[in-house]
Amino acid sequence: MTLRPLATTPPVPTLRPSAQNLLQAVGNTPLLELNTQGWLKNDVRIFAKLESMNPGGSIKDRPVSRMMVRALEAGHLVGGRRLLDSSSGNAGIAYAQFGAALGVEVSLVIPGNASRERLERIRAYGAEIIETDPVEGYDFAINTARRLAAEQPERYWYCDQYSNPDNWRAHEATTGQEILDQLYAEIGGLPDALVVGVGTGGTLTGVGRRLRRAQPDLHIATVIPEIFPGIEGLKPLGQATDLVPELLAVSLIDQRIDVTLDQAVQRCHELARQGIYVGPSSGAYLHAALELSAGGEFEVIVTIFSDTGERYSSTGMWQR
Repeated sequence: MTLRPLATTPPVPTLRPSAQNLLQAVGNTPLLELNTQGWLKNDVRIFAKLESMNPGGSIKDRPVSRMMVRALEAGHLVGGRRLLDSSSGNAGIAYAQFGAALGVEVSLVIPGNASRERLERIRAYGAEIIETDPVEGYDFAINTARRLAAEQPERYWYCDQYSNPDNWRAHEATTGQEILDQLYAEIGGLPDALVVGVGTGGTLTGVGRRLRRAQPDLHIATVIPEIFPGIEGLKPLGQATDLVPELLAVSLIDQRIDVTLDQAVQRCHELARQGIYVGPSSGAYLHAALELSAGGEFEVIVTIFSDTGERYSSTGMWQR
């Protein structure tokens, strides 16, 4: 079986070597098989992509680097124009990091409940932070970014990770392809199910499309967090008024699995006992994968551990 990669990160304008090297360091993260002993009574195998190994510490390095390179190529950021977007934190770190490397000024609209560690790292790169009321949620931050872009088009170029097609294309070309290549090398086969959540929808759409082309019967389950306090980085999508990201391919979703923050954090602690230190969205994915696996319908389940647990110390999730 031959699994050919799609087009990877596009060529960039002339860059200093440090910026080029940083872009080239994105991706090719490990695929870990989890020790499910004590969790499962069947032979289901669960694999997770460890995205904390990206230079910015999260999966968001993949789409953000691609979107920023495309913007530079298209001339959207000339004349001192700032890149503007909304983010819960991980994409914000990636924007700020690559902005510093590429010489791009960055402004980010971020809900006020983003962890202190994320905000400190974003500020360290020199990006501007515009905080919004956390009670208003992610959708309010998105609408604030849209308003600023409309009011000051000469100051801001709105990258809009929620509708920018380079978001899901990055995951189709890299994340999804890597999963196929690594899993085939490990077990000589393909996954039966994929478990991810929805932030922008880019991961589910890009990875889901790539894996389903290879495995038409792939079952795709998405995590639905509680409305408040929620799980950082994940949209609830449980209310009629919730904004559904434009690039989310809803038709790919076969199942929705509810996960609370307490359940997600508990799974993070269990993973830490295996030497895997991840954030709450990863814990939520594991919880959903274990629920999905309990019936024994799927032999191989793949999920994604989006970031590192070090990003959440100030939230109190590790104080147990």
